[in-house]
Order: sequence, then C-alpha cells, then structure tokens
Amino acid sequence: MTHRDAADFYLTAADREEERDENLVTASRMFAAMARTEVGSHAVASALTEVFPWTQHLSRAERMDFSAELISALSDAAELIIDSNAHEVIAGWRATARVKADKREYSQAVAPTEGDYGPVECLT
Repeated sequence: MTHRDAADFYLTAADREEERDENLVTASRMFAAMARTEVGSHAVASALTEVFPWTQHLSRAERMDFSAELISALSDAAELIIDSNAHEVIAGWRATARVKADKREYSQAVAPTEGDYGPVECLT
C-alpha cells in the first residue's frame, strides 16, 4: 500500500516471510562458510567483480576486505534483522572505488596535509 507521507508497506503471509528469512540465513551461512576456506574466499572475492563491477578499482586486499565486511553485514541482516549494514558497507566501498577510479581525485586524497583546517561542523 502506498502512503503519501510515509514509507510504503505490504502485507504478506507470516509463513512466507519466515521462509524468506530462513533462505537469507541459509545463504548468509553458506557464504560465511565458503569464506573460511582459501578456495572459497577467493571464489567469493572474484564474484565481487561480477556483482559489483566497480570493484575493479580496488586492490586485491581491498576486495578481500570488502567481501569479509559484506559477508558480516549479510549475516547481521539474516541473523539479527539489521538490514542497513549491508547497504552501508556497499555504499562505503563504492565511494572508495569512485575516488580510486579518478586518478586526480585519488592523488589529492592520498597527498599529505599540514596545518589546522579549523573546527569540524557536526551534522547530527
């Protein structure tokens, strides 16, 4: 159902939602188990470039870190019903890849800085 001033919502049968949750838990556990083996961790990391083409701008070590963080966030989504973590992990790594893809922006980002740039404004 669509609301004018609120998020949309939908009705579904409880057993269907339970099955969906169980499927997410199973998939999350499978990826975590794969990542604990050398061959599996390489398979998961290499799959990242298929699922997230922008990971080509990350180093091999960064892709491994991304896959570990993503698996952990997916586990949180499945086991703890914390859905925002996976989105934040993906958005953070995509931002890193975006900076690294632009050679000029990346060189500015890694350049040493000096001095005091003043107080930081809190946006909360």
